[in-house]
Amino acid sequence: MTTLQPSTPVRSGDALLTDDMLARFDERAPVYDRENRFFDEDFEELRSSGYLNLAVPVELGGAGLDLQAYSALARRLAYVAPATALAVNMHVYWTGLAADLARMGDDSCRFVLERAAAGEVLAAIHGEAGNDMPLLLSTATATRVDGGWKISGHKIFGSLTPVWTLGGFHAMDSSGETPMIVHGFLPRDTEGVQIVDTWDTLGMRATQSQDTVLDGAFVPDDLIALVCPAGFAGAGPFQVGIFGWGLMGFASVYLGAAKRAFDMTVERMPRRTSLALTNSMAHHPEVQHQVAEMRMAYDAAEALLERTVADWSRGVDHADWPVRFVATRQVVINHALDIVDRAMDLSGGAAVFRANRLEQIFRDVRMGRFHPGNSMLAHELIGKLCLGLDPDEAPRWG
Repeated sequence: MTTLQPSTPVRSGDALLTDDMLARFDERAPVYDRENRFFDEDFEELRSSGYLNLAVPVELGGAGLDLQAYSALARRLAYVAPATALAVNMHVYWTGLAADLARMGDDSCRFVLERAAAGEVLAAIHGEAGNDMPLLLSTATATRVDGGWKISGHKIFGSLTPVWTLGGFHAMDSSGETPMIVHGFLPRDTEGVQIVDTWDTLGMRATQSQDTVLDGAFVPDDLIALVCPAGFAGAGPFQVGIFGWGLMGFASVYLGAAKRAFDMTVERMPRRTSLALTNSMAHHPEVQHQVAEMRMAYDAAEALLERTVADWSRGVDHADWPVRFVATRQVVINHALDIVDRAMDLSGGAAVFRANRLEQIFRDVRMGRFHPGNSMLAHELIGKLCLGLDPDEAPRWG
């Protein structure tokens, strides 16, 4: 794969996400969750600060931050507002991908950067029911017509639904001998685009990730980023870059939320008492054991995540980048779930009440199981690639 050239940022991440902003986001997050509504106020502050264009190159007016810098910011944001951080990740990962491709000498997605710099809000219109190979296969159809493609399909988990203006999608053209995946972007006001309100979920409620139904929506050739063979046969820098920015963004969000649960637990235990103890619950050996397990899980997850995003940002030429990204996402989110589960155990019955912030964190972190690269797919891909097996080989198992 072409080596990535490191970026030179123009602005500090601290200016994009100030302590005052985080304090306001922290106050609003429970309200958004309780009312099951979009984080409108957070979004406008992030837009105004330049956070949305943090990965856009300096010459286009962005901050020019790389994946390593973004991961740190996403963790800070998710510490106070996981749903806000998760939804905005769906915009940022497109700009991060496009910026990294440009640094590799590939301008196929420069239009994405230009549109983002002009104020467009990007969405990831990838999710599909019945497709456990997202990005590489598709239940949506792409039909070649004069000047572009007509796209039809039912997409799910479309975060940023209330505000997105340009949706990044993939669909499959099966008209030829070799099925092809069409990757492109469609404006929100395209004829044949319908939003279906479905989002009433366990967690990450403020993302407002509604369904998007495409019925012959026309996408012109100048909004097509790539047409490539379906499956791993067509995978290249475009797909690997999405794995990097998308999956590492997911991992960063859930680790940031888990850090909040850990800190709440450590702060709470010295004040929690029991009739059976002379001192606080912090002196209980099992509390100490659980806190130690939480800390070790956090440190392991943080170390892996930081190594992965640092290597990508420095342009380290690992031959197995897909394995590294999928494995990092799996390990980090699993550790995040473990940390939050232990926090719930140590909190006692107080954590089941909606007034306790830990209750919301518990629900939000559950959603990490459902992002691309889940446990079943992660183990399949990592195992096959490490063993030198072709993930596209049919039958899939046998």
